[in-house]
This record gives sequence, C-alpha cells and structure tokens, in this order.
Amino acid sequence: MNYLYENMDFLEINADLHIHSKYARGVSNKMEIPVLAKQAKLKGVQLLGTGDCLHNKWLSHLKENLKGEGIYEYDGSETKFVLQTEVQTFDRVHHVILLPSFSKAEELREKLMKYSNNLDADGRPHLSIGGEEISEFVFECEGLFGPAHAFTPYFGVYAHYNSLKECYGKHSNKISFLELGLSADSHLADKISELHKLTFLSNSDAHSPYPLRLAREFNRMKIKEFTFEELKKVMLQKDLRKVILNCGFYPEHGKYHLSRCKNCLMFYKLEDAKKLNWKCGNCGGTINKGVKDRILELSDCDGNPERPKYIHIYPLTEIIATAYNIKTLYSESVSEIWEKFIKQFGNEIRVLIDVEIEKLEKIDKKVAEYIDAFRQDKIKQIPGGGGVYGKLLPLGKKPKIEFFKYRQKSLSEY
Repeated sequence: MNYLYENMDFLEINADLHIHSKYARGVSNKMEIPVLAKQAKLKGVQLLGTGDCLHNKWLSHLKENLKGEGIYEYDGSETKFVLQTEVQTFDRVHHVILLPSFSKAEELREKLMKYSNNLDADGRPHLSIGGEEISEFVFECEGLFGPAHAFTPYFGVYAHYNSLKECYGKHSNKISFLELGLSADSHLADKISELHKLTFLSNSDAHSPYPLRLAREFNRMKIKEFTFEELKKVMLQKDLRKVILNCGFYPEHGKYHLSRCKNCLMFYKLEDAKKLNWKCGNCGGTINKGVKDRILELSDCDGNPERPKYIHIYPLTEIIATAYNIKTLYSESVSEIWEKFIKQFGNEIRVLIDVEIEKLEKIDKKVAEYIDAFRQDKIKQIPGGGGVYGKLLPLGKKPKIEFFKYRQKSLSEY
C-alpha cells in the first residue's frame, strides 16, 4: 500500500472526511464510489468520507460497492471509506456525522425519520431539531459529531451562536472535532480558547469527484490501522493518534472571508460596518459579516501553540493555470502539465507538499516556483467576501483592496 509513512507502529494517511453524493443538490452525477475511488488515488487520499449516508438510495449504493466493517473498502482500492453525512438543524446550522457501521446508519436514519420531511429528497437533510438533540442521537449510535464549516455565514455554528454550549447544550463537552471551512484556518480558529481542546478538520465538502475539488482541503492523520476505533482516537487525540497536519486554502480565498457589501462588493472594516449598522454606505446594500471579523468578535486569546501545522495549498490545476496565465482550468495545456506531474510522482498531494522542489523543477520549473511559494506562504491574493471567492495573484503582485472610508457626519450635515 502506498502510505506516506509506515513502520511497526503507525501509518500516516491523508483523509478527506466531508463530501457529498450525487443525491445532494448541486452535485455531479459522477459522485459514485467507483469514480471516487479512482480519483482519490490520483489525489493521494487514503481515507474518504462517503457523504450522504442517511439517504436511502445512496445507502443502497454504498452497500453494493463497499465491503468491510467500520472502515470500508472498494474492490481492492487503496482508498478506504468511512460512513459520513452532513445534516442541517432547524436553526440552519450544518453538522458533520461519522458512523461506525451500516447498521448504525440505519438506526440513526430511523431516529430522524420523524424530524425530517426530506430525508430522501436531499443528501443533506433538513431536521426540525437542534444541535443538542441531533448530537444525542449520533452519540447513541456510537458516532462522531461536530460542526461543519463552523464559521461560515448562514450555516456555521458561530454564525448563530457565541459558543458550542449554546448550540449543543449538555453534549457540548462530547464534541471532539470542528471543521474549519474554506474561509478559516487553524491560526484564526485558535483565537477562540474553547476550541483548543478540539481536533480541527480541513475537509473539501466536495461536490465533484475530480482532484480540483476532492481533498482541496485535507487532513494528515497518524493511526495504527484502518478501523473506526482508530479514527475515534484521532478525534479524541488519544494514544498518540491525532491529526498531524492540516492542509487547505488560504482563508482569504473563502467567499465570506472579509466583511463586504454583497451588492457593490465594497470591503469594510468591522468597526465601520458596525457604525453603519451593516448597511453599505456606498450603495445602501447589506454588508455580509466576514469570517475573519466574526472570529475577532469571539476572540479571547492569541492562539494555541500545541496545534498541528497548517499548510496553505491550492489544487494543482489552479496553480498551473495561474503560473501560465491560462484563463480556464480545463484547458488541454493545463491537463498535459498536470498529467506529467502525476505520472512522475503518483498523486497530487505528494506534488503539492511532499516532493522536493528540485525534483518538481525537472517537470516544470515555473509551476515548481509557485508550489515553493505556497509552501513558504509567499502567495498573495485578492480576498473573498460578500459571496465572491478570493482571487489568486501571480507571483510578485500585491493585492489592491478598497475599503469603505467611513466619515463621521458633521453637525452641519444633520
């Protein structure tokens, strides 16, 4: 097996624990296990969430294609699978669920039937209960449970609550992980001290099976073997099992990173947005509160020195397109360069974070230069906000960001 590191004691594996199936809205019809297994190998993922395991048709597909117990295999593939889903509670908060078996998935499905009218209409079901109730059901089914993309406006737990206890009540101390989402990273999230005890996950929430989307954010974990109990130990940081590396986008790439008017896209500093009561002084539209500003509101410490390293990455196709100023990620020239790297080094993750730069330069010096810049955090970009993703900039260029210039009205203007 092609694991990153293997000895008598531990394996180091790459895991993406949040995706969706073809039965979720806005998701590719190619999201099926045979395709996922093939593409995950090209990406370099050894453990992948199944997505949508409470959906009846998807559950049948999983049973037909996966073998094993706890951690599942597909037809000899190097990539293993763990049963996973995402749900939305009555308050619009999204949560990630990991389950140990098909029988427990069916048990949880039965518990939730009376709390959802779309359990089989959408891969991400909407529930009429809150975080405390759904977490209790999941723990009764011996599952793992935590907030999905915790800081995202509209659907993140911190968009609606000021603490985990407010959302999860008496079960808040049983929450073992939190998913960061595209608009945050460990450095930002660790400004909130109640999160220091949790394992941070950086997952893709992929709606397409190809390496551009799959594991665009991922976790490197240390385990002894592929079992659900080992995964549980990782989340609890028990017996040396743990996440040892988080990899994901620069938070600036997220479409809700900075506070920004969703109409005219003017950026705002937190204090100015508050003075204007979140109404744009430029066009009168609504200012969307950015993830960075929301975290600053909740911040009560400088950080967590015990947190594993976070490496900022982008998909290899996007790096290639930026390096050569190619407008479309799906051009033949981008694909040709991508395939050269994969043929030589086996998978995309190895190219992005593991292979020596000198070896990458032998394939393509220009792309290697960008990968090296990512590894050293030298990449700049125009930050996202107001529902618009950030934009990667060519090397050497600095972003020009226009913030609204708040001006206190004088008495003569009243």
